Amino acid sequence: MEFGVLGEVEVRAGGRQVDLGPARRRCVLAALLVDVNQAVRTDQLVDRVWGDRPPAQARTTLSSYLTRLRQVLGDETPLTRRSGGYVLTADPGSVDLHHFRDLVALARGTADDSKAAELLDEALGLWRGEAFAGLDTPWINAVRGTLDAERRAAEQDRTDVQLRLGRHSALLPSLTAQAEDHPLDERLAGQLMLAQYRGGRRADALETYRRVRTRLSDELGVDPSPPLQELHQRILAADQALTPAETALPVPRQLPAAPAQFTGRARELELLDAGTAPITVIGGTGGMGKTWLALHWAHRNLDRFPDGQLYVNLSGFAPSREPLAPETAVRGFLDALGVPPTSIPADAGAQAGLYRSLVAGKRMLIVLDNARDTDQVTPLLPGEAGCTVLITSRRQLGGLVAAHGAKPLPLKVLSEPEARELLALRLHTTESAAMTELLRHCAGLPLALGIIAARAAANPDFPLSALAEELRDETAKMAAFDAGEATVNLRAVFSWSYQHLDAADARMFRLLSLHPGPDFSATAAASLAGVRLDEARVSLGTLTGAHLLTQPAPGRFALHDLLRAYSASQPDDDRDDASLRLLDHYLHTAQHADQLLFPHRDRLTPPIPSPGMTLERLTDDHKAWDWFRAERPALLTLTERAADTGFGGHAWRIHWNLVTFLQRSGLWHDLAANARTALAAARRTGDREGQAQCHISIAFSSVRLAEFDDAHAHLGHALELRAGDRIAQADIHLQLDWACGQQGRNEEALTHALEALRLYQAEQHESGQALALNDVGWYHANLGTYTEALTYCDEALRLHRKLGNRVGEAASSDSVGYARHHLGDHEEAIAAYRHAIELYHELGDRYGVATALTHLADTHTAAGEPGLARDCVSSALDIFESLRHPRADETRTKLRGLDAVGSGLGAPD
Repeated sequence: MEFGVLGEVEVRAGGRQVDLGPARRRCVLAALLVDVNQAVRTDQLVDRVWGDRPPAQARTTLSSYLTRLRQVLGDETPLTRRSGGYVLTADPGSVDLHHFRDLVALARGTADDSKAAELLDEALGLWRGEAFAGLDTPWINAVRGTLDAERRAAEQDRTDVQLRLGRHSALLPSLTAQAEDHPLDERLAGQLMLAQYRGGRRADALETYRRVRTRLSDELGVDPSPPLQELHQRILAADQALTPAETALPVPRQLPAAPAQFTGRARELELLDAGTAPITVIGGTGGMGKTWLALHWAHRNLDRFPDGQLYVNLSGFAPSREPLAPETAVRGFLDALGVPPTSIPADAGAQAGLYRSLVAGKRMLIVLDNARDTDQVTPLLPGEAGCTVLITSRRQLGGLVAAHGAKPLPLKVLSEPEARELLALRLHTTESAAMTELLRHCAGLPLALGIIAARAAANPDFPLSALAEELRDETAKMAAFDAGEATVNLRAVFSWSYQHLDAADARMFRLLSLHPGPDFSATAAASLAGVRLDEARVSLGTLTGAHLLTQPAPGRFALHDLLRAYSASQPDDDRDDASLRLLDHYLHTAQHADQLLFPHRDRLTPPIPSPGMTLERLTDDHKAWDWFRAERPALLTLTERAADTGFGGHAWRIHWNLVTFLQRSGLWHDLAANARTALAAARRTGDREGQAQCHISIAFSSVRLAEFDDAHAHLGHALELRAGDRIAQADIHLQLDWACGQQGRNEEALTHALEALRLYQAEQHESGQALALNDVGWYHANLGTYTEALTYCDEALRLHRKLGNRVGEAASSDSVGYARHHLGDHEEAIAAYRHAIELYHELGDRYGVATALTHLADTHTAAGEPGLARDCVSSALDIFESLRHPRADETRTKLRGLDAVGSGLGAPD
C-alpha cells in the first residue's frame, strides 16, 4: 500500500485508490501516518481529530473509525492497540511525507550537486497540492504549516543547488514569481538577485534589493540581513567570485587528530550516533575525556558531514590566557570557509550573520571545545537546522539547554572494565594485582589513567607495583599524578576549574573532602561549612554546574575520589571546626531519626551542638529510615573517625543511635563491628555508660549470629559497668533472658525476665514493664504453662498499646499467638500472628517478620492448612537467606518436611 498526505489524504493499493469514507476517518488516518510505527495515545488522537470540541462520545466514535480503517487496510498494514494508544505499522517509505523528508535529508547530505538536484526534484514531485487537503482541525492546520515551511525550504535548497550548477537562466521566471508572492523572504530575494546578476541583469538585481529593503523598512522597520547587504555590496562591486565557476568555497577540515587508543564510552557514542539533537553539550570535570570523546566520534563519522568540519578551542578554562572572544572564533570560521578578507564585514554582528548564512543548509560538524559559558557559545551556533554542533565544557551550560534545545551529555568516570581495557591498551600488560590497585587509585578518570600510562612508559624498567605504592600515600597522591606538563598534570587541570570559583564556593569545595561517605546531603554540607542551608544549596549548585561535584540522586551530591584528594590538598584553617560540626550533625540527626523509628526507646543526652551545625529535618519514620539507609556508610566511618580523633563520646553515641536501624535491617556484622569500635573509644575515655551500651550491642549481634558464649560474656561486663542503675540492670536482664531463650534455657531465661520485671516495677518504668511482662509470658509458654503465658502476654500487649509502642506490640502479638496456638485457639492465634507480621513490616524488621511467619506456619499446619503453612515457611526462608542468618538451615529443613507431607511421602527421617 501507498499512503499520501501531501495533498488529499489517500491510500492506494495495486495502483487503485481506496475509499476511506468521511473526512473525520481520513483525519484519523492522517494523525497515525504522521507518526507511523509509533504509538499515538488515544487522547492525542481525539485532540488531533476534534481539537478542543470533541463530541460527547469521542472515544466510542474514534473506536468505530479505527475499526473501519482496520477493515480497509487489512493485514498488510496492521493497525494495533499499544500502550494506551494505537500504532499504524508500515514502511515509512510508503508514506509520501516520510519519503519526502528522507529524500531531502539525502540531498542535504551529499556533496554531489547533480545528485542533490535529482533527489530534491523527486522529493518535491511527491507534493500534489496543499497537505491534508480538505481537512480542518487545529492540529492538522499546525502540521500543515510546518510542512509548508519544509516544502519551501526544500524548494530553496533546490534553487541553491541549481545556482551552483549554473542554471540561473532557467530559474529566473520561477524566482521572479516566487519573490512577488513572498516579498519579505530574504533568502529568496538573494537567490533572485544572484540569478539576475549571473544572467547579465545587474541593474535588475540592484532593483530587487532596493524593493526588498523598502518593504522591510516600511512593513517591519528593519534593515536587510547582513548576508543580503553583503551580496548587494558584492554586486555593486561586480565581484568576480559571484560567477558560477568561482562560487565553490573550500571545504573546511579543521578537526585535530583523533585520539590514539581510544576505548570505552559505548553508551555515549551510541547516544551521539542517534543524533536526536542538533546541539550536544558534553560536560564533565577536567580530565574526564570530553574532547577525546568529541574528536573520536567526529573522526568516526566524517562521512556524515560532507560540507566540512569546523573546530575551535574556546580556552574557557585555560590557565595562561583569557577565554577566546566569540567574535575571534567567528572570524576564524569565516577564514576557514574561504571568505576573502575584503568581503568580511567590519561589524562583529554582521560577521556572525555572514557565518550563519554560509553554514545554513549545510551538512557540517561544528566542534566548540572547552567552552566557558553560554554567552561565549551562542554567537557560534548556526541559525538553521542542518549542522551538528558538539560543545565540550566543564560547566553544564543550562542556558543552551533551556534556550536552544541543546542535549546535555554528562560524562561519568569510566567503568572498571572500560578503565582496565584502556590501561591495558596503553601499558601492553595485564599485570593483574598492581593494575587493579592502579585502577582503584585512578577511580575511572581518563586523564589519571593516561598519566599513569605515560609515567609507566617513561620508566619501562620500573614494576607497576612501585607506581601503585607511590599512590598509596594520600597526602602525596596529587604529586604522583604530575606528568610534567600542565595539560597532563592532574593538579593543574583541577586547578583550572577551582580557580574560577568565588571565595564561598571554593571554601565549600575544600571542606567537602572531610565528608567520609560516598555521597552527602545539602544539610550535611551546610554543617561542614557552617553556613545556612540555602547558602549551601547555592554553592553545591555552582560546584555541580562546574562538574566539580556530581548528583547521583535527587538531593545527594558526590565528590570524585581524585577531586577529593585535590580538595584535601588545599589549605583551610577551618578543617578542625568543620570536622566537629560534621560529627555533631550526624550525631544529632541520628538521634532525631532513631526517635522516629523507636519513640519508646530511652534517650541519651547528646553534647551541645557546635555553632553553625544544621539538623536534617525528618518528618516521619519513613523519612528516618531513608536517611539511615543513605547515610549508613558515613555513620559507620564517622564512628571510627570520632574514635580515632579523641571524640569517644561522639563515637559511642553515634553507634547507639544506629542500633535500631542496623538491628531491623539484619546488619548484625556491621552492628558488632561498629560497636567494637565505639567500645574501644569509650574505654579510652573511661565512659562506663558508653562501654555498657556497646557491650549490649555486641551481645545482641552475637545472639543473632548464634555466638552465645560471647553474648553472655559481654552482658556480664555490662552488668558490672551499670551496677547501681536499676533500669540499666533491668535492660541487661532482658538481653540475658533473650540470650538464654535462644539457647533453649527457658527456666534461666524466665528467671532473668522476672528480675527485669521486678526492677522495672520498682522504678515504675511502664515501657520496661511491658517488655518484661511479654518475656515472662513467652518463657512460661516455652515451659508449657500456656494459661499463665497468655495472662502475662495479654497484659504486655495492653500496656504496649496504651503507650503506643508498636515494637513492643508486635512482639507481644507474636507471643499471644504462640500461647493461643498451644491452647488450641487456632483462629485467634492466626489473627495475632498476622497482626505481628503487619507491624514488623511497617517497622522494617525483616527478622521479626520471618520469625512470626514460621510461628504462623505452625498454626496453619495444626489447623489443617498445609498449603498456607508452606507459603509462610517459604517466605521466611527467603528472608533468613537474604540476612545470611543461621536459622535459614532449620527453616529449609522445615520446608522440605512440608513438601514431603504435601507429596504424600510423610515427614523425612
